[in-house]
Amino acid sequence: MSVSMRDLDPAFQGAGQKAGLEIWRIENFNPVAIPKASYGKFLMGDSYIILKTTALKSGALRQDIHYWLGRDTSQDEAGAAAIKTVELDAALGGRAVQYREVQGHETEKFLSYFKPCIIPQEGGTASGFKHVEAEEHQTRLFVCKGKHVVHVKEVPFARSSLNHDDIFILDTTSKIFQFNGSNSSIQERAKALEVVQYIKDTYHDGKCEVASIEDGRLMADAETGEFWGFFGGFAPLPRKTASDEDKLPASDETRLFCIEKGQAEQVEADTFTRELLDTNKCFVLDCGVEVFVWMGRNTNLDERKNASKSAEEIVHNADRPKSHIIRVMEGFETVMFRSKFTSWPKTTDVAVAEDGRGKVAALLKRQGLNVKGLVKSAPSKEEETEPHIDVTGNLQVWRVNGEDKVLLPASDQFKFYSGDCYVFQYVYPGEDREEYLIGTWFGKQSVEEERASSVSQAGKMVESLKFLTAQARICEGAETIQFLSIFQCFIVFKGGLSAGYKKHIEDNELADDTYSEDGTALFRIQGTGPENMQAIQVEPVASSLNSSYCYILHNGPTVFTWSGNLTSAEDQEVVERQLDLIKPNLQSKPQKEGSESEQFWDLLGGKTEHSSQKIAKEAETDPHLFSCTFSKEGTLKATEIYNFSQDDLMTEDIFILDCHSEIYVWVGQQVDSKSKTKALSIGEKFIENDFLLEKLSHETPIYVVIEGSEPTFFTRFFTWDSAKPAMVGNSFQRRLTILKGGTPIIDKPKRRPAASYGGRSGGTEKSQRSRSVSFSPERARARGRSPAFNALAATFENANARNLSTPPPMGRKIYPKSGSASPDSSKLASKSAAIAALTATFEQPLPARQMIMARTVKASPQGPKSTPESESEGGDYMSSRIGSLTIKEDMKENEPEDEEGLPIYPYERLTVNAEDRVADIDVTKRETYLSSSEFKEKFGMGKDAFYKLPKWKQNKLKMALQLF
Repeated sequence: MSVSMRDLDPAFQGAGQKAGLEIWRIENFNPVAIPKASYGKFLMGDSYIILKTTALKSGALRQDIHYWLGRDTSQDEAGAAAIKTVELDAALGGRAVQYREVQGHETEKFLSYFKPCIIPQEGGTASGFKHVEAEEHQTRLFVCKGKHVVHVKEVPFARSSLNHDDIFILDTTSKIFQFNGSNSSIQERAKALEVVQYIKDTYHDGKCEVASIEDGRLMADAETGEFWGFFGGFAPLPRKTASDEDKLPASDETRLFCIEKGQAEQVEADTFTRELLDTNKCFVLDCGVEVFVWMGRNTNLDERKNASKSAEEIVHNADRPKSHIIRVMEGFETVMFRSKFTSWPKTTDVAVAEDGRGKVAALLKRQGLNVKGLVKSAPSKEEETEPHIDVTGNLQVWRVNGEDKVLLPASDQFKFYSGDCYVFQYVYPGEDREEYLIGTWFGKQSVEEERASSVSQAGKMVESLKFLTAQARICEGAETIQFLSIFQCFIVFKGGLSAGYKKHIEDNELADDTYSEDGTALFRIQGTGPENMQAIQVEPVASSLNSSYCYILHNGPTVFTWSGNLTSAEDQEVVERQLDLIKPNLQSKPQKEGSESEQFWDLLGGKTEHSSQKIAKEAETDPHLFSCTFSKEGTLKATEIYNFSQDDLMTEDIFILDCHSEIYVWVGQQVDSKSKTKALSIGEKFIENDFLLEKLSHETPIYVVIEGSEPTFFTRFFTWDSAKPAMVGNSFQRRLTILKGGTPIIDKPKRRPAASYGGRSGGTEKSQRSRSVSFSPERARARGRSPAFNALAATFENANARNLSTPPPMGRKIYPKSGSASPDSSKLASKSAAIAALTATFEQPLPARQMIMARTVKASPQGPKSTPESESEGGDYMSSRIGSLTIKEDMKENEPEDEEGLPIYPYERLTVNAEDRVADIDVTKRETYLSSSEFKEKFGMGKDAFYKLPKWKQNKLKMALQLF
């Protein structure tokens, strides 16, 4: 489309150059910018143009244009607003989506800009009406509709306006009443409270009372009686009758019109495909509620204006005030528009649209105007990849073997096979308690039966923790940064070791290509550094090489490392670290791309061409939030929530945060348990339906997040207040308490059910040496155990015990037989000293404690099955105790029980390995049977102070004194 300066209204020059809202009012048929202080205040006699500019992660700017038509605006002003909107789009390069908004029937996207609501006022400027601020407050009645955004409409102040289905707000001089129809939902009531807050702040300076009235409540309630008093007393409400405005457009079949010379001619076709749209013409697609205007790239401004007029006529002639007119440019069609066609190409060339925007920018620049916002913004520098999760936690990994799972030893928990499935449990320090992440990993060659088994095993673990944990589903090749950072080192071998994979190979008479240390194998090395590195086994052929990566090639004892020309020193450092794991104690033969030896090529079957393009990973895009429900037929329905915030997450519902590269399923606490167990399948169904038409991979990672246990890698998408998910009550009760100025009741951090602590090895041994690169000791991050904990544990170890920084063996029995000797007094003294030292760390100021104190991991009720592999290992005393212990933790508060009448026993008879151990006591609270003086001597504090400690600190001290 050719663009000239006469097409650009002076009011629009410089528009859309930065993220945010810009609003113009039509005055004398021309747009006039209004001050920001007036944003959200609309007069019924006027028409407005609203520009919303959004900065994308890519650095580009996206624009949406809305023109709002007041109830009393003139037809000429409405037409001027429509035409000026087309001109504004031209000024922005012809790529914005344009929406027609009619008072009372606005789109949810438009209303999301002005949360919680808009309440249009009588009067107007351009129409000749004058809006006069009322000197005295007038009693008004509003009806509120909407679960995610609220449509507010003033209705006559009369009993006949009330009904059982909607929410009503009665605004009086000294009090605001919210009347909740008996058929309204909790979510609708909660959203309406936001409108009450808005009215209170806007029209009462925040100084008035608020009352909630329940439909059907007896008159004995004082506030209910006061409410009905405004209507002359209580009387039964009439049934709601459907008004003309409530009627939806008839669901006729979708019709397509081609606009030529201002005339609309219907296009006859059995099905609508992209090929029907001509780049030299404009089209109108009438879908009833939505009427789309599609503008070809090669059309001129007049043709686009004529197409818009045709759409207006279609809506006006059919008397459809609720129909939304949406105008889209070729190449920038919305998801909703594309979904109306049976076929649509994956990508569309947008070079012409970019060219149009560039021409406009050049014209304005010659006029001396800043055109930064009119050209495509340069992509922002790629942010450093952050895991947004504490990586000092404790990890356990199980390989799924048929219907069972086998715990992997610490030395193998980072070694995965492509033919197998795995379950992992990661426990890490949170703000005020330990956080859990339980997940599954599916290899590309794994069988469906073991995938289902792994989901079932993980589901049982999540359920045993009362759903107070995040859950993940990860597929090979689509691992997230959180997953990789937890493992730090991650190796994927070909083939599999599970029974399911072996049976699949045998039944289908396939060759078993499972990795063998003695065979020929090629590994692609990737990652961002020592704390995130991967080795992926690929086909041992020259075409598997890529100039952007380093590789390890071995054939038995012969080892080569290969560095592509596009790799860095950091990449080569990672290779050396991975070499220590794949082929330790063997010297490699370095190969540089372009100067390889003949022996190297021989192992790969000869030299051939290879790629230099780095393997593309799914980029994280701007997130979209959806509310998800199931229809009566069992179909998943997803409703997008625009400009979302934490307050949009309702505790009664399930939401999906779609980041394209990963999917988060958020489940409210008040969702029923049956739906909670289906959360993962809801995420899979969402991916299958692909509501945003993103061509989502079925292997897209899925996280299930439960309200109150949101991990930081989820909350980073919001401005998050951790106190909100901890509040007691449903969405309406929580917001009403805050609105009335009361103190919200907060749930105390929920204690996790007992969980198995298998210790933590950081995936790679931190004492591991490298062959050719020297590393700073600061590079290796401490994993899961603090200096104070190591010092305490060292007291219990014998001189030959392994350092705690290496993987802790498991196998030493905790409870010796009754005939075993009691510990001597010298050992007890050294333990008491260690206890005192550890206790002293608890007394430090909070920030210091947080820095040095490790969190204890409670043990899994889904304890690992004993295997010969684990039983054969030896280990130090403290690590084996922690690894094998099953903590029995009651779910009461951390308060001491009433000790009146409890018998007192000496310490020597209360320890778990005492020769003359006391019977018939509560073994989970042995310390309560100590006298007060002996308790203080052993623990270094009184009982009251001890029980004020967090439960995990109590348990750690009791373990050290053999009272647990």
